[in-house]
Amino acid sequence: MSNFELVLKLLLQLTIILVVCRLITIVGRRYFEQTDVVCEMIVGVMLGPSLFGLIAPDLQQWIFPNAPILLATGAKIPNPSMSILFAISQIGLVIYMFLIGLEFNTDLIKQRIKSAGLISGAGILAPFTLGAAAAFLLYGKAELFKPGVTPWAAALYLGASMSITAFPMLARMLYERGIAKTSFGTLALAAGSMDDATAWCLLAIVLASLKANLSIAIFAIGGGIGYVLLSIFVGRPVFTIFTRMTNRDGGVTVQTLTLVLIVLMLGSWFTDAMGIYAVFGAFILGTAMPRGEFAQQIQERTEYLTTAFLLPIFFVFSGLNTQIGLVNTPTLWGITILIIAIAILGKGIACMLAAKLAGENWRESATIGALMNARGLMELIILNIGLEQGIITPTLFTIMVIMAIITTLMASPLVALLLQGTSYVKSSV
Repeated sequence: MSNFELVLKLLLQLTIILVVCRLITIVGRRYFEQTDVVCEMIVGVMLGPSLFGLIAPDLQQWIFPNAPILLATGAKIPNPSMSILFAISQIGLVIYMFLIGLEFNTDLIKQRIKSAGLISGAGILAPFTLGAAAAFLLYGKAELFKPGVTPWAAALYLGASMSITAFPMLARMLYERGIAKTSFGTLALAAGSMDDATAWCLLAIVLASLKANLSIAIFAIGGGIGYVLLSIFVGRPVFTIFTRMTNRDGGVTVQTLTLVLIVLMLGSWFTDAMGIYAVFGAFILGTAMPRGEFAQQIQERTEYLTTAFLLPIFFVFSGLNTQIGLVNTPTLWGITILIIAIAILGKGIACMLAAKLAGENWRESATIGALMNARGLMELIILNIGLEQGIITPTLFTIMVIMAIITTLMASPLVALLLQGTSYVKSSV
């Protein structure tokens, strides 16, 4: 396939992705009160082999040729068309996780540190323990983990993947409903941000520890810790230059934005090279950036392009790896139900009980549980990492995607029901 043909195919793929995402999002928001993230997750599955491939397999494979190419030597390589989509989706993820880090508000955590810590701790410890136990239970009983993955490695990965919360979705729902600055909203945001930051650090450690060679694992963990420390204690003071440039120029200029992107790509490359993935480096770098006018303008100049154009590509690429037809036995459907139950019990119920223990009433506690239980985009990121790193099989990937969609799908209707007819006293945030 020539470069010209690849561009033609790419333009058609992007057109289909954007059109379908926009249509499903309009329907989902208007009639089902769902967020863009939920709708785009569903679109990813729709355009993959689970629906489009089932209805028109030849057309689906022509538009999204996911089958590898067999070389004369017998080796297999990914279809270049899919490699291009993958590369674009990864750039979108890097920028998006940088923006999430940029929005990470440590002041919220300081204000509700004890209550948020209790909820976040429950939201990490309970699902991690249940996920790890499930991995030991399921290991060897079905083709869920790739050959060579040890039971401990499987337990670490599944535990970490169960611990993820869709913090961007949580924050968006609270802001859209006008309760982000209430006492209850502040607690939910603080707990969600602590949960996600902890989960991503946990994932980095898990990925590093899965290296076959102990010295490589130590190098990866040491490199990750060094990167975090360097970002906080060296990067944060140095990055104040971006605030000075913004003030000097009367706003973020092309020159300032270019410098930020250079730093972002370098940091993402470093953590990827260390073996703990680019999105972790992007998130940590975002947390180290200065706040105020600089951060606000960076978001304004990059957020729409990232969320409207680049992220849908990631959802569709994930959908192409999701094959619901692989879950084709009563045993596998039983495992799927078990995973969903563990996800809800370990995250939603545990966080609800922790919020109640922290002093919230039952309605607010249940709302926090529903918000923390949503996995969203964050779950798809960790699942794609597991698939690419050769930890999980396409079957377990599909089961986990089903869990992510269901737990995320539940959040909006539950929150709307629980908050119906309530009012909150504004906090001093």
